[in-house]
Amino acid sequence: MSSESRASRYYDTEPARASRTVVRPTPLGTAVYETLLAQLISLKIAPGSRIAVDALVRELGVSQTPIRAALIRLEAEGLVVNTHNVGYSAAPMPSRDRFEQIYDMRLLIEPHTAMRAAQRMSAASREDLANMARAMAAPEEGDAKLAYGKFAMQDARFHARIAIESGNLLAAEALDRLYAHMHLFRLRFHSGVKDDAIQEHETLMQALLAGDGDAAGRAMTEHIERSRERMAPYFDLLD
Repeated sequence: MSSESRASRYYDTEPARASRTVVRPTPLGTAVYETLLAQLISLKIAPGSRIAVDALVRELGVSQTPIRAALIRLEAEGLVVNTHNVGYSAAPMPSRDRFEQIYDMRLLIEPHTAMRAAQRMSAASREDLANMARAMAAPEEGDAKLAYGKFAMQDARFHARIAIESGNLLAAEALDRLYAHMHLFRLRFHSGVKDDAIQEHETLMQALLAGDGDAAGRAMTEHIERSRERMAPYFDLLD
C-alpha cells in the first residue's frame, strides 16, 4: 500500500469501525483526575494558586475521596504541590533552563524512538496510533480551555505510545519522567499550538504508517524543534 493510500485511510472519517465499538463509561476517579489535569494544563487553575478540596467538591459534585486521590496522583506527577499546614497548590511553571533541558532531552530520545517504532510496529499498533491522532484532530465543543487541556493529554499519550512501540522501554521511561507535554502546554492557552501540532502529527503519521524509519525520525525532529520555537517566546514573557 502506498504512503498516499495509507494517509487517506488515516484521515478517513468513515465511522463504520467506531459504530461497532462499545463505549464504556469513564470511572469516577479517572474522570475527576482528568478534569483537574485539564484545568491545570489549560491554566484554569493558575500556577502557584491554592487548590481547595471543599471548593472542588461543590464544583464537581463529588465527595472528597476521588478528589484527594486525584490530587495525590497529580502530586506524584509534579503538577501539584502539597505543603504541610497549607494544603494543595498548583506547581509553579518550569524555569527557562528547565524548558531548554526538556527539549534537549526530547531531541535525544524521540527521533530515535519514532524511527524504531516505524520499523517494528504491528498493523494493530499503527491503527491505534492513527486513531489517537485522529481523535486529537477532531474538533471539540464546550469549554475551550478544557478542550485544550484534553488535547494536551492526548498529545502526551500519543508521544508516549510511540516511545513504547520503539521497544526501548528505558527510553520510554525517561520520556515519561520528563512530563514535558503536561508542563509545557500549561505555558499558554493558544489554539495555534494545537493547529500546528496537528499538521506536524500528520507528517509523522504518514511516515509511521509507511514504516519509513528515517522519515519518522526526521518528522519527529522537526516537530520537536518547531514546538520549542512556538513555546520559547512565552518564557520570555515570564522572565
